[in-house]
Amino acid sequence: MNKVLIVTYYWPPGSGAGVQRWLKFAKYLRDFGWEPVVYTPANPEPQEIDISLLQDIPDNMEVIKSPIWEPYNIYKRLTGKKKEDRLGVALMSDKKQGFVSRLSLWIRSNLFIPDPRRFWVRPSVRLLSKYLHGRPVDVIVTTGPPHSMHLIGLELKKRLGIKWVADFRDPWTNIDFYRDLALTRWADRCHKKLERKVLHEADRIITVSPGMSREFASMGISRIATITNGFDVVPASLTKHLPEKFTLLHLGSIPKSRNPENLWRVMADLVRQNPGFAGKLQIKLIGKMDRIVLESIGRYELLDFVLSEDFIPHKNTFHELTEAAVLLLFINNTPNAGGILTNKFFEYLSARRPILAMGPADGDASVILGETGAGKIFEYNDPAGLKNHLLDLFGLYSQNKLITDSRDIERFSRKNLAGELGELLTKLIS
Repeated sequence: MNKVLIVTYYWPPGSGAGVQRWLKFAKYLRDFGWEPVVYTPANPEPQEIDISLLQDIPDNMEVIKSPIWEPYNIYKRLTGKKKEDRLGVALMSDKKQGFVSRLSLWIRSNLFIPDPRRFWVRPSVRLLSKYLHGRPVDVIVTTGPPHSMHLIGLELKKRLGIKWVADFRDPWTNIDFYRDLALTRWADRCHKKLERKVLHEADRIITVSPGMSREFASMGISRIATITNGFDVVPASLTKHLPEKFTLLHLGSIPKSRNPENLWRVMADLVRQNPGFAGKLQIKLIGKMDRIVLESIGRYELLDFVLSEDFIPHKNTFHELTEAAVLLLFINNTPNAGGILTNKFFEYLSARRPILAMGPADGDASVILGETGAGKIFEYNDPAGLKNHLLDLFGLYSQNKLITDSRDIERFSRKNLAGELGELLTKLIS
């Protein structure tokens, strides 16, 4: 069996989309002729801990761990956070943000290039060079962000000549918050130089969306493949009953770039105008929210309708999805949002509940929603469309007819996607 070394910062018991993508690939790769070996930090800074994900690690799969030094403990001391505090979603608004926070952001952006995990690159290259001399692999895969993982692959390819695949779960210099990093011209040039080097030196580039692949193609890169995120096998019989409340569920973080101001406004109007809607409405938000989002919800007097939790184990998410009436998807309200396909989008598809999305009408998510019939997407500046669609959904809910029979979603199963990856790796070494 061929062997692939996967270099990833995110791994169980850490949680989040960065963990799931390569955990699930590793789970199924053996079915397609590839034995995965994972290299990951022994002491990373995860956003959350989810012990249940350990159950998905294949039996007897080798996981190599080594210590990582990160400057986050210094940052926590400077900003008054406790050592055990988890770092939030990138660039969430901070009500207490002052000089120290702004200075920390400037240092992080301009001195820790490409990111604060850069200090793990050299020791990892030394350790893996020794490991690979004794136990060779056929391909190395690095996945980012953090994009410093790609620098490990870059150096190992240079030293050992092993085929190398760079997987981009998010863009590098075109990520939505790049312009908010307070970069100097020198730092911006450094980021772009490293990005170009990775894109040109890797034997293959993988992205999670057609839009991101098009972005890299416009930079002159031709060795690109799109392998999206996905979902685990859908149970043969899905629950058909609808919840007692007209529950609108959003799963995942909501930073300020995804704040659906017009959705809150429309729901507030419907609450005032339609007593039946007000009597049944429930808004369930699972994941961290920017304070700006909470302030918006409060301004429209919707807090009494909201149930919120910061985190639930991944094993509970499918139950939550199928217990909702409508699934809310907020795609970043930023210029480059067309290529965003989040991990939760595909898990939404598997639940076969109608998806109400907000984002670019010509983006990748819109295309898949149209192909599968799984829901509708509205621009952030379309309150009239939102209001009419919400009323339609509530009408179907009231008649107990709010079930979406999505079509052709099996292509996004984790096992099928692992098959695509296995085929790509096999072609690479042929």
